[in-house]
Amino acid sequence: MRIVPTRVKGGTVRRFIIGAAALAAVAALGGAALAAGGSRSGNVTLTLWHNYGTEGNAIATKNLVTAFEKANPGITIKMVSQPADNYFALLQAASISHTGPDLAVQWTGLFDLKYEKFLLNLKPYFSEAEVAKINGAPYMSSNFDTSKGLLVMPLENQFYIGFYNKALFKKAGIAGAPTSWSELQADCTKLKAKGITPMIYGADTQALGAQFYPFYDFSYQMIGAFSPSQWRDLYTGKTPWTSPKIVSQMNKWVALPKSGCTNKDVLTKTNILGAFVKGQAAMIVDGNWDTATLQKGLGKNLGAFVPPYADGKQHGVVQYPGDGFSVTKYSKHQPEAVKFLKFMMTAQAAKIISAAGLIPDIKGFRTTNPVANQMLDFAGKQGYVAYPMLDNVIQPEVVTTAQKQLVAAFGGNISVTAALKSMKSTLDGLPSSRKGSRYSG
Repeated sequence: MRIVPTRVKGGTVRRFIIGAAALAAVAALGGAALAAGGSRSGNVTLTLWHNYGTEGNAIATKNLVTAFEKANPGITIKMVSQPADNYFALLQAASISHTGPDLAVQWTGLFDLKYEKFLLNLKPYFSEAEVAKINGAPYMSSNFDTSKGLLVMPLENQFYIGFYNKALFKKAGIAGAPTSWSELQADCTKLKAKGITPMIYGADTQALGAQFYPFYDFSYQMIGAFSPSQWRDLYTGKTPWTSPKIVSQMNKWVALPKSGCTNKDVLTKTNILGAFVKGQAAMIVDGNWDTATLQKGLGKNLGAFVPPYADGKQHGVVQYPGDGFSVTKYSKHQPEAVKFLKFMMTAQAAKIISAAGLIPDIKGFRTTNPVANQMLDFAGKQGYVAYPMLDNVIQPEVVTTAQKQLVAAFGGNISVTAALKSMKSTLDGLPSSRKGSRYSG
């Protein structure tokens, strides 16, 4: 995810996809393409590509590399920041010509399967016991089957999540965050009565392009409508994107700006994190990779909540290892690259990841950050069902269409029906082999 932020879908997570043709990307790379790490005087230099910006993912990666190099003086890792908006096209092109990196940020789910032919299968390097420690391991495994081997070592346990300003809620006389559509509308009314903008939207906070990213919200709309196993029906087409349940959820969502529950410039407002920490809005829907930034501004007034896009109480939370690092098949230094992935599973690495405001993707891990632990408790203690990131488990072509159409609908430029019909048309146009059992729910 992250098609995160940063998503990633990161982040992660998480997540903007450019359908650039691989050959065109090769041309774009030209003579500037970086070869996989070379060695000099007995030392090894690895190249690591990432699409992060300045958020916690970037900080964690830099500090992991520094610590790894200190522990392994014969290995140097050269970090290369690639343009986020066409990162995967560049990576695919470089992989075709074997001029790409040794290590690369890779999204999990259908993305690592899409690029599997370029990724080293890690089965020989990680035991079953090690794999068992990883949250969501099937989503980063070949054919979603851990017995077939990992393709990605996750950087963090990611959340698409809501944040709220406790001080502004208290000012409006609201005891806690909303848990349903009706509670959200009631809270919006109370906040507006105090001159407070309830929710703030705008250009994505990650380095995925200066535009609104809809899948943080859309994931929760689909959580409000379907169980995790029913999400598979969205992938296969058994439940069409034009389903009345989806239309209903979308209509409630696009009504938020019209009702004054959000700022008016929902698609174009910039620096929404800065505006949120300055108290210009009471709520924001984002990713946990920005937790440290928000805490720096709001301190103890920052709280996390599950976006309440459900007719009854919202029952699920997006908790998912949205991105991590893969070793390329063409790397000339695979053992050294795998050694970095091994390092990521150590207690030292977990502390580094946690210090960057992220949550290590290790089962049972608790941070010292109260907001991060609040997120972990949604599923761990409060009974919320953990869901993957929707944009990681539906076809990338559908994600690309949705990125345009859902944004246009939220901005009031097209109807909900038109947006969903475009998504259905994209899925209908894919071959049957792309609608099979890849996503198991």
